[in-house]
Amino acid sequence: MSALPISGTAVPLRHGAYAAEIASVGATLRSLTHDGRDLVAPFAQDELRPVYRGVVLAPWPNRVVDGRYAFDGQEQQLPLTEPDRGHALHGLVCWSDFRVVHRATDAVTLTTDVVAQAGYPHPLRVEVEHRLADDGLRTRITTTNTGDARAPYGASGHPYLVAGPGRVDDWTLELAADRVLEVDERLVPTGLGEVAGGPFDFAAPRRIGDLFIDHAFTGLRAHRARVIAADGRGTELRWDAVAPWVQVHTADRPEPALNRAGLAVEPMTCPPDAFNSGTDLVVLEPGASHAVEWTIEAV
Repeated sequence: MSALPISGTAVPLRHGAYAAEIASVGATLRSLTHDGRDLVAPFAQDELRPVYRGVVLAPWPNRVVDGRYAFDGQEQQLPLTEPDRGHALHGLVCWSDFRVVHRATDAVTLTTDVVAQAGYPHPLRVEVEHRLADDGLRTRITTTNTGDARAPYGASGHPYLVAGPGRVDDWTLELAADRVLEVDERLVPTGLGEVAGGPFDFAAPRRIGDLFIDHAFTGLRAHRARVIAADGRGTELRWDAVAPWVQVHTADRPEPALNRAGLAVEPMTCPPDAFNSGTDLVVLEPGASHAVEWTIEAV
């Protein structure tokens, strides 16, 4: 009996010119191509998934500052999974090995259970569907509160979009947003700023160049982001209004192979540190469910 890849069970998907592979650890989008062209930054089956590529984020996206928050009068302390900045990063299911509960040539559904634990005493069931169609790959996260108390919640995904050859610097970004969440050196939110006329104004498509971005945007005029290469081809991610925020990150890394190799575009149901600010925080009542979805398409 051969060992599973360290990324978990591999589920290949095909539909028309699209091909994808889903890895069960994190219900991760490991690769997505159109006519053989990468639409997201991939990684190998036996590679430890780098920089959260393609993973599902729940029950919170982004950061809980210092891992501390209070909910319904109870103080909580989460494990600090971003030790260099001292935050709890990207939820609890990133390294969960999801169960495959349904698979077809063009679709797979995976599920995992979040057990009540220190810092997050709320059991949840998280179901993720990846489905290929004529218009690309649709991902849908549906989470149900299986406990007897209400639970704070948020969700997102973490694909790194690829427009074509080269690096982020070479590509054009289109993102029509009115406001950006400003942050300090630890990426702790400090307040909303206006986008218009500033360095993060991509309402009219323009080249990213050497600009560093690791910011959340809101006031979205369209729930869509596009990255386009010099040859006019690229990748589009669009999402539903359940996610009024989007995090964009230029993937600045010390490792040459990872540095600015893809543009992270993360549709979020709430902003960073929503467990403390309460902004757009979802509160799941016992037995209630929440769903959010997005689609990645070739341009």
